[in-house]
Amino acid sequence: MGRANALHPGAWWIWALGLGTAASRTTNPLLLALLMAVAGFVVATHRTDAPWARSYTAFVKLAAAVLLIRLAFAVFLGSPIPGTHVIVTLPEIPLPHWAQGVRIGGRVTAEGLLFALYDGLKLAALLVCVGAANALANPARLLKSLPGALYEAGVAVVVALTFAPHLIADVQRLRAARRLRGRPDRGLRGLLHVGLPVLEGALERSVALAAAMDARGYGRTAQVPAGVRRTTGALTLGGLLGVCAGTYGLLTAAGDSYGLPVLLAGLAAALGGLWLGGRRSPRTRYRPDLWGVRAWLVAGSGVAVAALMIVAASGDPASLHPGVIPLVAPTLPLRPAAAILLGLLPAFAAPAVRRTPAPEESS
Repeated sequence: MGRANALHPGAWWIWALGLGTAASRTTNPLLLALLMAVAGFVVATHRTDAPWARSYTAFVKLAAAVLLIRLAFAVFLGSPIPGTHVIVTLPEIPLPHWAQGVRIGGRVTAEGLLFALYDGLKLAALLVCVGAANALANPARLLKSLPGALYEAGVAVVVALTFAPHLIADVQRLRAARRLRGRPDRGLRGLLHVGLPVLEGALERSVALAAAMDARGYGRTAQVPAGVRRTTGALTLGGLLGVCAGTYGLLTAAGDSYGLPVLLAGLAAALGGLWLGGRRSPRTRYRPDLWGVRAWLVAGSGVAVAALMIVAASGDPASLHPGVIPLVAPTLPLRPAAAILLGLLPAFAAPAVRRTPAPEESS
């Protein structure tokens, strides 16, 4: 994909975070499955051949592992949800008195398993949404768009992300070489014989990269007055405290009156601190990514999904949180489902992806 029609990576992250916010507002398995299907479809249509695009499979496996672990906890450690439909009764291990309230084994009920399944699906959907953002957004271009105050952190993350694929390739190359020589590539001995050359190569590349970056002026900062530095620190620290206090106020029932104003004031102070902090790195940005109409459409679809799900959760919470006592089959609420389908807009609005053909296809 050329840079001229490439989508801004921030738009992908806003879209994915919007889907994640929608997933956090429901435990309905049908809606969560629909959210994951929407994210998976967009990833399948717009994933490139870049190394970071392969991370989506890892996030899907991680989501499945989280779901299985949540179910295993419900089976072996019990569930806070009482139930009458006993599936199996496991041998219960007696625990001392100080561990009162904790049990290992015992009855496994259908209500408890279903509650754990709904809860685990919500976590799995959040991981799938984050994985979609990782697979679609170019991390180097995203970090290049950070404000100047975060320049050093952005450079460090870009260097780490650039070196990670090289480390994986080195490990695969050395393991293949050991297998061809008939030597073991697994176990502690194989790990030592493979790990040491990989670390040595990574250290040599790091030293060479550090010398090259120093020669090109990376890491050098401009002199700013002491008053500006103190004001920057006060605004950034005070803004972060305001964001934390405002978020806490919005999440508690007693903080409705002060939560939003404190949160907005904290955001304004933090943004002011970032703007002042950018004066330490007076650099120009090479070929900055443009935020065009397609980026607005992609980001807007994620924001719309999140907003409509929040409205649906406040208007009809029963449909978004199906009960497990008594056992009832979940139903698909039409309006929230239609809102989730808005998340498919990037599949048609985002620029098409041109993949590199496989060797057997190009021959």
